[in-house]
Amino acid sequence: MSDPLKIAYSPCPNDTFVFHAWAHGTVPDAPALDVTFADIDITNGMAERGEYDVLKVSYAVLPWVLDEYALLPCGGALGRGCGPLVLTREPGAAADLTGKRVAVPSERSTAYLLFRLWAAAEVPGGVGEVVVLPFDEIMPAVRDGKVDAGLVIHEARFTYQNYGLHCLADMGEHWEATTGLPIPLGAIIAKRSLGADRLRELAAAARASVERAWNDPAASRAYVLEHAQEMDPAVADQHIGLYVNTFTADLGTDGYAAVRALLGRAADEGLVPPLAPEALDFP
Repeated sequence: MSDPLKIAYSPCPNDTFVFHAWAHGTVPDAPALDVTFADIDITNGMAERGEYDVLKVSYAVLPWVLDEYALLPCGGALGRGCGPLVLTREPGAAADLTGKRVAVPSERSTAYLLFRLWAAAEVPGGVGEVVVLPFDEIMPAVRDGKVDAGLVIHEARFTYQNYGLHCLADMGEHWEATTGLPIPLGAIIAKRSLGADRLRELAAAARASVERAWNDPAASRAYVLEHAQEMDPAVADQHIGLYVNTFTADLGTDGYAAVRALLGRAADEGLVPPLAPEALDFP
């Protein structure tokens, strides 16, 4: 028997929901996994250093890692109505951010690319300083006036009102209005050195794990809540409902088009290196 594959994904409900069956050995013929939990900014760095066999990363990091890793056509997170939000202490207009300080969770994230594409279109003269903070520190920083605005992700879209904050703009709404495509958020990648047959096996295992999660949602419940960082169960359910969808089972034509559009537009703005035409091809 071969050694388990080293995989890292986040403790967020969508990832634990998707990978529960595979990680617990209930997907027939799937390779065994050695699981590490890490937030996506950590897994992005792991991918850039080539540290794990399989990783959940931001689509935004793909231009730096696709020489070594292949994008799997399933297991990731795309969607509609689930984009990052720009929050402020007071209601305002996009132009109010000109020259202001904005906190973001990472500069190697889809959220950041969507924000920069939105700002290029909506903020005359551009924002001022970009401050990178852990995502759970962003809303307190906005509330306390340490920054003028914050870019938030994950469950923050359900909880920002608890901090007395206002949604200035929804990056997902802007993206969908300008492209008509879903929002590419998190990708599953695997080392090309595993070989084409192994990569296809991994894709099949990821897809089967998604299907098992949908067929028996209760099976993953304890696993999801164990790692959900004291998240309210109802919020965890909302999180799964937004980020686990048909694109998780198969990127499909619209999914691949969304990824190409995001990375192509970002490359045009000088935010990421341009992708080779075949970079996203799956064996």
